[in-house]
Amino acid sequence: MSVVADIKRVTVPEIRAHKNAKPIVCLTCYHAHTARLLDNHVDLMLVGDSLGMVMHGMENTLGVTLDMMITHGKAVMRGSNRALVVVDMPFGSYEESPQVAFRNAHRVMAETGCTAVKMEGGARIAEQIRYLTERGIPVMGHIGLTPQKIQIFGGFKTQGRTEAEWPEIEADAQAVSESGAFSVVLEGMAEPLAAKITGQVSIPTIGIGASAECDGQILVMEDMLGLNPNPPKFVRQYANLGPDIEAAVKAYAVDVRERRFPGKENVYTMKKTG
Repeated sequence: MSVVADIKRVTVPEIRAHKNAKPIVCLTCYHAHTARLLDNHVDLMLVGDSLGMVMHGMENTLGVTLDMMITHGKAVMRGSNRALVVVDMPFGSYEESPQVAFRNAHRVMAETGCTAVKMEGGARIAEQIRYLTERGIPVMGHIGLTPQKIQIFGGFKTQGRTEAEWPEIEADAQAVSESGAFSVVLEGMAEPLAAKITGQVSIPTIGIGASAECDGQILVMEDMLGLNPNPPKFVRQYANLGPDIEAAVKAYAVDVRERRFPGKENVYTMKKTG
């Protein structure tokens, strides 16, 4: 039996078991090569609809399609063997009804082979979450700053800055948990509120621009690697690959223009005969 065949993916119950325990390590991922690099170091990879902005240059996530999510989901699954892979449900693919949500989520899972899907929203999509989980589709929730509602929010604004906002967000967290989600992303949320919600709900919370008290953390990989020239203020950059890539491309361009072979010397040198 091959070594690859012996590798088992992280499961939904294993992620649930991180509640109040060892923090969950998560990153977004959109393609096979980076999935291979991440696989041994993260518990969960999210094929986020942020790919619309990161990979396709869109202004926001609203134009991302189900086909785009499936294409990138397939790539990440090909490149990984161990981490649990979650694929975002894009805007318009689940809001209409539980039945529409199930049909589209089933397609995502069937065509990519991923373990779970993620949906943005709290109480307003509780019925969809319950419908999917009762039929065997694991769901990760997402509350707080939900990018698919950017037009309503009027931009990427921190949620829960005043305590008057807290009850509605807390209710969203409880609705997601009680509907059967196995975890919930808390994005762009005031730290005291995120910490409070983490103590209130029975499922792991995964923070992005929220409290360090969450049960795990997630970042957009390109932000973390320094490939985004304008990353969110809360992001710690663990590398600065943007300038390195630009310098490498510049050096390559110089070699080509000066007619230097842009590769290993003598790779294609003919063998002597006779």
